Amino acid sequence: MGQDKEDLPAKSYTTIFLSSMAVSEPMIHTLISWLAKAEGLQALVLSGSRTGLVIDDLSDYDLYVYSEEPLSLEIRHEMASLFASRAEIGNSFFDEGDELFLADGTAVDIMYRSLEWAQQQVDWVWKTHHASVGYSTAFIHNLKTATILHDSDGRFAHIQKQLDTPYPKELTKAITAKNYPLLRSKLMASYYEQIEHAMVRHDLVSQAHRTSALLASYFDILFAINAQNHPGEKKLVTWAKKTCKLLPEAFEGMVDQVVEQIGQKELLQLIDSLLDGLDGLLRKEGWV
Repeated sequence: MGQDKEDLPAKSYTTIFLSSMAVSEPMIHTLISWLAKAEGLQALVLSGSRTGLVIDDLSDYDLYVYSEEPLSLEIRHEMASLFASRAEIGNSFFDEGDELFLADGTAVDIMYRSLEWAQQQVDWVWKTHHASVGYSTAFIHNLKTATILHDSDGRFAHIQKQLDTPYPKELTKAITAKNYPLLRSKLMASYYEQIEHAMVRHDLVSQAHRTSALLASYFDILFAINAQNHPGEKKLVTWAKKTCKLLPEAFEGMVDQVVEQIGQKELLQLIDSLLDGLDGLLRKEGWV
Protein backbone atom coordinates (compact mmCIF):
# COMPACT_ATOMS: atom_id res chain seq x y z
CA MET A 1 0.00 0.00 0.00
CA GLY A 2 3.07 2.27 -0.03
CA GLN A 3 2.98 2.34 -3.84
CA ASP A 4 1.33 5.07 -5.88
CA LYS A 5 -1.97 4.17 -7.52
CA GLU A 6 -0.57 4.36 -11.03
CA ASP A 7 2.09 1.75 -10.13
CA LEU A 8 -0.46 -0.79 -8.94
CA PRO A 9 -2.11 -3.51 -11.01
CA ALA A 10 -5.67 -2.52 -11.86
CA LYS A 11 -7.36 -5.32 -9.93
CA SER A 12 -5.58 -4.39 -6.68
CA TYR A 13 -7.51 -1.09 -6.36
CA THR A 14 -10.66 -2.89 -5.27
CA THR A 15 -8.85 -4.97 -2.67
CA ILE A 16 -7.12 -1.94 -1.16
CA PHE A 17 -10.35 0.05 -0.98
CA LEU A 18 -12.39 -2.76 0.55
CA SER A 19 -9.76 -3.56 3.16
CA SER A 20 -9.82 0.08 4.29
CA MET A 21 -13.60 0.24 4.77
CA ALA A 22 -15.40 -0.40 8.04
CA VAL A 23 -16.52 -3.98 8.55
CA SER A 24 -19.93 -2.65 9.52
CA GLU A 25 -20.74 -2.06 5.84
CA PRO A 26 -20.37 -5.54 4.29
CA MET A 27 -23.04 -5.18 1.61
CA ILE A 28 -21.25 -2.32 -0.16
CA HIS A 29 -18.07 -4.47 -0.16
CA THR A 30 -19.90 -7.30 -1.85
CA LEU A 31 -21.62 -5.08 -4.38
CA ILE A 32 -18.33 -3.45 -5.41
CA SER A 33 -16.65 -6.83 -5.83
CA TRP A 34 -19.58 -8.03 -7.95
CA LEU A 35 -19.59 -4.93 -10.17
CA ALA A 36 -15.84 -5.14 -10.69
CA LYS A 37 -16.38 -8.47 -12.46
CA ALA A 38 -19.18 -7.21 -14.76
CA GLU A 39 -18.68 -7.89 -18.44
CA GLY A 40 -17.75 -4.78 -20.39
CA LEU A 41 -16.61 -2.82 -17.33
CA GLN A 42 -13.66 -0.52 -18.01
CA ALA A 43 -13.51 1.36 -14.72
CA LEU A 44 -15.41 1.55 -11.45
CA VAL A 45 -14.90 4.51 -9.11
CA LEU A 46 -16.37 5.97 -5.95
CA SER A 47 -16.95 9.73 -5.95
CA GLY A 48 -19.37 12.26 -4.49
CA SER A 49 -19.68 13.14 -0.81
CA ARG A 50 -18.07 9.90 0.38
CA THR A 51 -14.76 11.05 -1.13
CA GLY A 52 -15.08 14.71 -0.09
CA LEU A 53 -14.31 16.90 2.89
CA VAL A 54 -17.94 17.15 3.94
CA ILE A 55 -19.73 13.94 4.85
CA ASP A 56 -22.64 13.12 7.14
CA ASP A 57 -25.04 10.30 7.95
CA LEU A 58 -27.20 11.19 4.93
CA SER A 59 -24.35 10.73 2.45
CA ASP A 60 -24.94 7.85 0.08
CA TYR A 61 -22.40 5.93 -1.99
CA ASP A 62 -21.97 7.34 -5.49
CA LEU A 63 -20.55 4.62 -7.73
CA TYR A 64 -19.61 5.44 -11.32
CA VAL A 65 -19.49 2.59 -13.82
CA TYR A 66 -17.40 3.41 -16.89
CA SER A 67 -17.95 1.33 -20.01
CA GLU A 68 -18.47 1.88 -23.74
CA GLU A 69 -22.20 1.34 -23.20
CA PRO A 70 -24.13 1.24 -19.92
CA LEU A 71 -24.37 -2.23 -18.43
CA SER A 72 -27.42 -4.02 -19.77
CA LEU A 73 -30.69 -3.71 -17.90
CA GLU A 74 -30.64 -7.48 -17.48
CA ILE A 75 -27.37 -7.29 -15.53
CA ARG A 76 -28.61 -4.34 -13.51
CA HIS A 77 -31.87 -6.09 -12.56
CA GLU A 78 -29.80 -9.09 -11.52
CA MET A 79 -27.70 -6.76 -9.35
CA ALA A 80 -30.82 -5.41 -7.69
CA SER A 81 -32.19 -8.88 -7.02
CA LEU A 82 -28.91 -9.94 -5.40
CA PHE A 83 -28.20 -6.92 -3.21
CA ALA A 84 -31.15 -4.55 -2.84
CA SER A 85 -34.18 -4.44 -0.60
CA ARG A 86 -35.54 -1.60 -2.79
CA ALA A 87 -34.32 -0.39 -6.17
CA GLU A 88 -35.07 1.82 -9.15
CA ILE A 89 -33.33 0.48 -12.22
CA GLY A 90 -32.97 2.42 -15.46
CA ASN A 91 -33.32 5.97 -14.14
CA SER A 92 -32.64 8.57 -16.83
CA PHE A 93 -33.77 11.78 -15.12
CA PHE A 94 -30.20 13.12 -15.26
CA ASP A 95 -27.48 10.62 -16.21
CA GLU A 96 -28.26 6.99 -16.90
CA GLY A 97 -28.31 5.31 -13.51
CA ASP A 98 -29.77 3.07 -10.84
CA GLU A 99 -30.67 3.71 -7.19
CA LEU A 100 -30.51 0.98 -4.57
CA PHE A 101 -31.10 0.50 -0.89
CA LEU A 102 -28.98 -2.53 -0.06
CA ALA A 103 -30.28 -5.23 2.24
CA ASP A 104 -28.43 -3.63 5.18
CA GLY A 105 -29.97 -0.21 4.44
CA THR A 106 -26.95 1.34 2.70
CA ALA A 107 -28.02 3.84 0.02
CA VAL A 108 -26.19 3.52 -3.30
CA ASP A 109 -26.49 5.68 -6.40
CA ILE A 110 -24.94 4.07 -9.49
CA MET A 111 -24.24 6.16 -12.60
CA TYR A 112 -23.11 4.95 -16.01
CA ARG A 113 -20.62 6.94 -18.05
CA SER A 114 -17.95 6.43 -20.69
CA LEU A 115 -14.23 7.10 -20.48
CA GLU A 116 -14.56 9.02 -23.74
CA TRP A 117 -16.98 11.40 -22.01
CA ALA A 118 -14.56 11.80 -19.09
CA GLN A 119 -11.67 12.64 -21.41
CA GLN A 120 -13.83 15.16 -23.24
CA GLN A 121 -14.54 16.92 -19.93
CA VAL A 122 -10.83 17.15 -19.19
CA ASP A 123 -10.06 18.49 -22.66
CA TRP A 124 -12.94 21.00 -22.74
CA VAL A 125 -12.63 22.44 -19.24
CA TRP A 126 -9.14 21.76 -17.89
CA LYS A 127 -7.09 21.98 -21.07
CA THR A 128 -8.97 24.48 -23.24
CA HIS A 129 -10.56 26.48 -20.40
CA HIS A 130 -14.25 26.53 -21.27
CA ALA A 131 -16.53 27.80 -18.52
CA SER A 132 -20.22 27.20 -17.83
CA VAL A 133 -22.91 29.30 -16.18
CA GLY A 134 -22.41 27.92 -12.69
CA TYR A 135 -20.75 24.60 -11.76
CA SER A 136 -17.97 25.03 -14.35
CA THR A 137 -15.59 22.55 -12.75
CA ALA A 138 -18.05 20.22 -11.00
CA PHE A 139 -17.38 17.29 -13.35
CA ILE A 140 -13.63 17.92 -13.05
CA HIS A 141 -13.97 17.77 -9.26
CA ASN A 142 -15.90 14.51 -9.57
CA LEU A 143 -13.19 12.94 -11.73
CA LYS A 144 -10.22 14.27 -9.78
CA THR A 145 -11.44 13.24 -6.34
CA ALA A 146 -12.73 9.79 -7.33
CA THR A 147 -11.38 6.70 -5.60
CA ILE A 148 -10.52 4.06 -8.20
CA LEU A 149 -12.00 0.66 -7.39
CA HIS A 150 -11.26 -1.01 -10.73
CA ASP A 151 -9.41 0.24 -13.81
CA SER A 152 -9.03 -2.40 -16.50
CA ASP A 153 -6.27 -0.79 -18.53
CA GLY A 154 -5.34 2.25 -16.47
CA ARG A 155 -7.33 4.74 -18.54
CA PHE A 156 -9.13 6.30 -15.60
CA ALA A 157 -5.83 6.70 -13.74
CA HIS A 158 -4.46 8.42 -16.84
CA ILE A 159 -7.41 10.83 -16.83
CA GLN A 160 -6.76 11.65 -13.18
CA LYS A 161 -3.07 12.18 -13.86
CA GLN A 162 -3.96 14.86 -16.43
CA LEU A 163 -5.82 16.71 -13.67
CA ASP A 164 -2.86 16.52 -11.27
CA THR A 165 -1.61 19.91 -12.44
CA PRO A 166 -1.97 23.45 -11.06
CA TYR A 167 -5.37 25.07 -11.51
CA PRO A 168 -5.19 26.96 -14.85
CA LYS A 169 -5.30 30.75 -14.48
CA GLU A 170 -6.93 30.87 -17.91
CA LEU A 171 -9.80 28.82 -16.49
CA THR A 172 -10.25 31.25 -13.60
CA LYS A 173 -10.39 34.10 -16.13
CA ALA A 174 -12.94 32.22 -18.27
CA ILE A 175 -15.20 31.38 -15.31
CA THR A 176 -15.11 34.95 -14.05
CA ALA A 177 -15.78 36.37 -17.52
CA LYS A 178 -18.71 33.99 -18.04
CA ASN A 179 -20.40 34.41 -14.66
CA TYR A 180 -19.52 37.82 -13.24
CA PRO A 181 -21.60 39.98 -15.64
CA LEU A 182 -24.63 37.76 -15.04
CA LEU A 183 -24.72 38.72 -11.38
CA ARG A 184 -25.79 42.34 -11.88
CA SER A 185 -23.62 44.26 -14.38
CA LYS A 186 -24.77 43.11 -17.83
CA LEU A 187 -27.03 45.48 -19.78
CA MET A 188 -30.24 43.41 -19.58
CA ALA A 189 -31.54 40.37 -17.73
CA SER A 190 -28.84 40.09 -15.10
CA TYR A 191 -29.86 37.89 -12.20
CA TYR A 192 -30.20 41.01 -10.07
CA GLU A 193 -32.57 42.63 -12.55
CA GLN A 194 -34.60 39.44 -12.90
CA ILE A 195 -34.98 39.20 -9.13
CA GLU A 196 -35.96 42.86 -8.99
CA HIS A 197 -38.66 42.31 -11.62
CA ALA A 198 -39.86 39.18 -9.83
CA MET A 199 -40.28 41.19 -6.63
CA VAL A 200 -42.35 43.84 -8.44
CA ARG A 201 -44.52 41.06 -9.83
CA HIS A 202 -44.78 39.33 -6.43
CA ASP A 203 -43.50 36.18 -8.17
CA LEU A 204 -42.00 34.10 -5.36
CA VAL A 205 -41.12 31.16 -7.60
CA SER A 206 -39.09 33.39 -9.93
CA GLN A 207 -37.39 35.05 -6.95
CA ALA A 208 -36.27 31.68 -5.62
CA HIS A 209 -35.22 30.42 -9.05
CA ARG A 210 -33.15 33.48 -9.98
CA THR A 211 -31.60 33.79 -6.51
CA SER A 212 -30.46 30.19 -6.77
CA ALA A 213 -28.95 30.92 -10.18
CA LEU A 214 -27.19 34.00 -8.82
CA LEU A 215 -25.69 31.95 -6.00
CA ALA A 216 -24.57 29.26 -8.46
CA SER A 217 -22.56 31.81 -10.45
CA TYR A 218 -21.35 33.49 -7.25
CA PHE A 219 -19.88 30.24 -5.95
CA ASP A 220 -18.49 29.33 -9.37
CA ILE A 221 -16.45 32.54 -9.29
CA LEU A 222 -15.49 32.13 -5.64
CA PHE A 223 -14.07 28.63 -6.10
CA ALA A 224 -12.30 29.66 -9.31
CA ILE A 225 -10.40 32.60 -7.80
CA ASN A 226 -9.28 30.25 -5.03
CA ALA A 227 -8.04 27.71 -7.61
CA GLN A 228 -10.53 25.17 -6.26
CA ASN A 229 -12.81 22.96 -8.30
CA HIS A 230 -16.54 23.31 -7.72
CA PRO A 231 -17.75 20.45 -5.47
CA GLY A 232 -21.40 20.41 -6.63
CA GLU A 233 -24.59 21.75 -5.13
CA LYS A 234 -24.34 20.58 -1.49
CA LYS A 235 -22.84 22.32 1.56
CA LEU A 236 -21.15 25.03 -0.49
CA VAL A 237 -20.65 27.41 2.42
CA THR A 238 -18.96 24.71 4.50
CA TRP A 239 -16.85 23.58 1.57
CA ALA A 240 -15.76 27.15 0.78
CA LYS A 241 -14.76 27.73 4.40
CA LYS A 242 -12.64 24.56 4.35
CA THR A 243 -10.91 25.12 1.00
CA CYS A 244 -10.88 28.84 0.15
CA LYS A 245 -8.36 31.29 1.56
CA LEU A 246 -9.98 34.22 -0.26
CA LEU A 247 -13.47 34.90 1.06
CA PRO A 248 -15.47 38.14 1.29
CA GLU A 249 -15.89 39.60 4.75
CA ALA A 250 -18.88 38.13 6.62
CA PHE A 251 -19.26 35.65 3.76
CA GLU A 252 -21.21 32.94 5.58
CA GLY A 253 -23.69 35.27 7.23
CA MET A 254 -24.36 37.16 4.00
CA VAL A 255 -25.13 33.99 2.04
CA ASP A 256 -27.43 32.73 4.79
CA GLN A 257 -29.30 36.03 4.94
CA VAL A 258 -29.85 36.15 1.17
CA VAL A 259 -31.39 32.68 1.20
CA GLU A 260 -33.49 33.38 4.28
CA GLN A 261 -34.91 36.61 2.82
CA ILE A 262 -36.18 35.24 -0.49
CA GLY A 263 -39.66 36.69 -0.79
CA GLN A 264 -38.94 39.51 1.63
CA LYS A 265 -38.49 43.22 0.83
CA GLU A 266 -34.88 43.20 2.13
CA LEU A 267 -33.72 40.68 -0.48
CA LEU A 268 -32.21 43.11 -3.00
CA GLN A 269 -30.42 45.07 -0.29
CA LEU A 270 -28.84 41.87 1.01
CA ILE A 271 -27.88 40.74 -2.50
CA ASP A 272 -26.20 44.13 -3.01
CA SER A 273 -24.16 43.59 0.16
CA LEU A 274 -23.26 40.05 -0.89
CA LEU A 275 -22.11 41.14 -4.35
CA ASP A 276 -20.33 44.23 -3.03
CA GLY A 277 -18.19 41.89 -0.95
CA LEU A 278 -17.36 39.78 -3.98
CA ASP A 279 -16.62 42.91 -6.05
CA GLY A 280 -14.14 44.12 -3.47
CA LEU A 281 -12.40 40.76 -3.34
CA LEU A 282 -12.17 40.49 -7.14
CA ARG A 283 -10.74 43.99 -7.45
CA LYS A 284 -8.24 43.37 -4.67
CA GLU A 285 -7.00 40.17 -6.34
CA GLY A 286 -6.95 41.74 -9.82
CA TRP A 287 -9.62 39.63 -11.48
CA VAL A 288 -11.87 42.56 -12.52
